[in-house]
Amino acid sequence: QVQLVESGGGSVQAGGSLRLSCAASGYTFSNSCMGWFRQAPGKSREGFAAISAGGGSTYYRHSVEGRFTISRDNAKNTVYLQLNSLKPEDTAMYYCAADIGRTVCRIGAGLYQGDFAVWGQGTQVTVSS
Repeated sequence: QVQLVESGGGSVQAGGSLRLSCAASGYTFSNSCMGWFRQAPGKSREGFAAISAGGGSTYYRHSVEGRFTISRDNAKNTVYLQLNSLKPEDTAMYYCAADIGRTVCRIGAGLYQGDFAVWGQGTQVTVSS
């Protein structure tokens, strides 16, 4: 059974930090690009970070670059997202997703959401001012 389970969300004040984790199972994690997406109330879901299968290549949307860091531990089948300098506009449900079998993430103007066939249930991040 292919599964992604996120954890680590919560409520913080502006300027604070959180670390999200996403544990994968049921497929070959080390062969797959992983991405992080988020969806705020009333807004469409956006992809903002991704990491290649080996971890050597990362992508960030401009709005989070320099504040968020994506990483992975293939021995633990887990991808992480370190969120620093959080802003109220970062408030959203955060999802990890897997592009199974693609070792280098496909990046155009941004992430291609259709490439990601497996999604976690999401973890809420709330940032207060």
